Amino acid sequence: MVHSDDAHSKDMVTVERLIPASAAMIFDLLADPARHTEIDGSGSVRDANSGATKLELGSKFGMSMKAGIGYSMQNTIIEFEQDRRIAWQTRPPNRVIGMAIGGRIWRYELEPADGGTLVRETWDITQEQVKWMVRPLATKTKAAMEKTLERIEQVLKA
Repeated sequence: MVHSDDAHSKDMVTVERLIPASAAMIFDLLADPARHTEIDGSGSVRDANSGATKLELGSKFGMSMKAGIGYSMQNTIIEFEQDRRIAWQTRPPNRVIGMAIGGRIWRYELEPADGGTLVRETWDITQEQVKWMVRPLATKTKAAMEKTLERIEQVLKA
């Protein structure tokens, strides 16, 4: 079951899926940057390249990315509630460039439910520096997020 919530503002996209696994198992997967390549539905995450290996509030971790060209992003955990919620804000590693671009938030909320855990992923660009540049990516991002939730389920079944 995939449900998409279009009730959010134009600066947030949310998808959800009931995944037949415990919230703890899902959270452990999300909180391990080295495993993000396994679950990324966009195909743009290449590798965790620096920073924390086990995430907590305030942790920073870098990711090698590729969307046409290779680039790196620095992520900071801004929301953290064990087995319930994790979110990171992403910016380029260069502070000067990061002041001009970046700021989007990737948030995962986990809610125990009959048959597993309801996983809600949100792409939040309310703090993005250049909203006008990233808003057109909403439809493509939503499809990638749906694939991410599907991949989380597949990885945990394996």
